[in-house]
Amino acid sequence: MVKIMRAYLWKSYLRKHVRAGAPGLLGVIFVCGLLGGCVGPELNDYAGREPTLDPRDFFQGELTARGIVKDYAGEVIRTFDADISASWNAQGVGTLDEVFRFDDGEVQTRVWTLQPVDNGYRATAGDVVEPGLMQSRGNTIHMNYVLRVPYGDDTLDVRMDDWMYAVTPDTVINETGMSKWGVAVGEIVLVIQRSSPDE
Repeated sequence: MVKIMRAYLWKSYLRKHVRAGAPGLLGVIFVCGLLGGCVGPELNDYAGREPTLDPRDFFQGELTARGIVKDYAGEVIRTFDADISASWNAQGVGTLDEVFRFDDGEVQTRVWTLQPVDNGYRATAGDVVEPGLMQSRGNTIHMNYVLRVPYGDDTLDVRMDDWMYAVTPDTVINETGMSKWGVAVGEIVLVIQRSSPDE
């Protein structure tokens, strides 16, 4: 989720490769689609694992993040760091206000709203065309949503599969797979760190 972010990273990837005339992103997607896919993990696989990762507990106050963006071939095409300001109101609605700084000097912002629902949180942001359902089990948070990004003179809807894993109470590793038509087209990996309560 904080994910939280990923949109802008993906936009940058598309801009780079469209401008560079990278041979057939859509062609690569088609060929990869013929190869079939694999069944991934399920959130319940992580039930009972520790440290417990609860969105409302972890996303509190000021957090920082550092990460990389990979293209469909696994090449790292960008690096970034981010500041995240997280808060919750009396109704249990969360806000994640993020600022990203990329290695090429670009600065991007994004704001997530987390609305509590029966089985988790409904997660929305400005260019999310299919809101995500954020759920947690054990040490893991999962969210899947569709992001609309610029593509040439048009836009492209990309599915984002977002997994977060707590490795300590204050450190989370976040992996987001990006896909189109069920085929992987990139990945974002980052580490999110919050300040310890006694700092």
